[in-house]
Amino acid sequence: MNAPADLLKELRIDRKSASPPPSRRGLWIALAIVVGLLLVATAAWAFFARDKGAEVSTATAVAIGNNGASASVLDATGYVVARRIATVSSKITGRVREVLIEEGQKVEAGQVMATLDPIDANADRTLAAAQVAAAQSQTSGLQAQLHEAELNATRLHSLVQQQLVSRSQYDQAVAQRDSLRSQLLTAQRNTKVASNRLQIADNGVDNTVVRAPFAGVVTAKAAQPGEIVSPLSAGGGFTRTGIGTIVDMESLEVEVDVGEAYIGRVQPKMPVEATLNAYPDWKIPAEVIAIIPAADRGKATVKVRIAIKVKDPRIVPDMGVKVSFLETAKPDAAQQPQGVRVASAAIAQREGGDVVFVLKDDDTVEQAGVKLGRAMGDDRQVVSGLSSGETVVLDPPAELKNGSKVRMKKEEAAE
Repeated sequence: MNAPADLLKELRIDRKSASPPPSRRGLWIALAIVVGLLLVATAAWAFFARDKGAEVSTATAVAIGNNGASASVLDATGYVVARRIATVSSKITGRVREVLIEEGQKVEAGQVMATLDPIDANADRTLAAAQVAAAQSQTSGLQAQLHEAELNATRLHSLVQQQLVSRSQYDQAVAQRDSLRSQLLTAQRNTKVASNRLQIADNGVDNTVVRAPFAGVVTAKAAQPGEIVSPLSAGGGFTRTGIGTIVDMESLEVEVDVGEAYIGRVQPKMPVEATLNAYPDWKIPAEVIAIIPAADRGKATVKVRIAIKVKDPRIVPDMGVKVSFLETAKPDAAQQPQGVRVASAAIAQREGGDVVFVLKDDDTVEQAGVKLGRAMGDDRQVVSGLSSGETVVLDPPAELKNGSKVRMKKEEAAE
């Protein structure tokens, strides 16, 4: 009886025990995230692990001029100096009344730079002028007396000849005449002395005015109104010995110390290229004036004077300067200068030959064999294998080879 009922129970679905099939949507999402992360990691590795190339410095090859190549045979350092420089002072000791100069001012020869208090000098001149006037007045009086004495002596001489007066009266008149002549001569000499004394007094007044001895530029102002100046140092801190310093800018030249071991390379009239430390890109043409015939025992150097061929207000005394003594090649019409000039640091050795690495537009280098010429200071002549204007790598690393990728150093890239 229960068999059909049991069969129906077996056919009934038990919803509590049966579970729905699992969903695969989350699995696909997780798989997509993993793939994305792998792609990002691959791109990052490719960016950071790529070959950026060696970091290098470069220089440009320069064509050698066709008017004769000039090579530096010696480099030295020195300073700009002035051959005409003067600290101007007064000839007398006095108090400064007025200073008429300032630093940087141009002055002409004879221009007034300062004046001193002239009270004492003016008083001395006034006294000398009075003495001249007194001497001239005395001379005029003696001249009148002498004229009268000469007339009297002439008259008595005629009377003596006529025996109208005694001989003694005539002799007395002659003696008086000669005495007045002597007195007049003395007075005239005193007048001359007084006149000379007046000239000295005039010079004393003129000495209160300080003038420029030559044309130049004022580089220092040493005194102020109210200070005492003296041509001699008083040994204290209250007396100035000068009004100011002027420099003749036309007399500027360069003095360098050359080592004894290299002085043989320097000759008079030798061409020189000077570079001021303040203007490193400005090449100034110059020429050796003279080699001072004396050596510095302590430094083992010899001083060399160099003339600057370019006058420019940027050149001032005591500037530091670097000079290159040049050896000018004699021009040869049959053989024109050839090749380019490049820094010696660009030359490298590969497989027993001289090569340079030329930088290309895609930041790769091309190895080029070169034929070298003579040394030109810090540079080298390249006869063949390199063209003017090409950029070469300086101090190429040993692992650098043809086709290698390079990158500029940060300081060069910033420029």
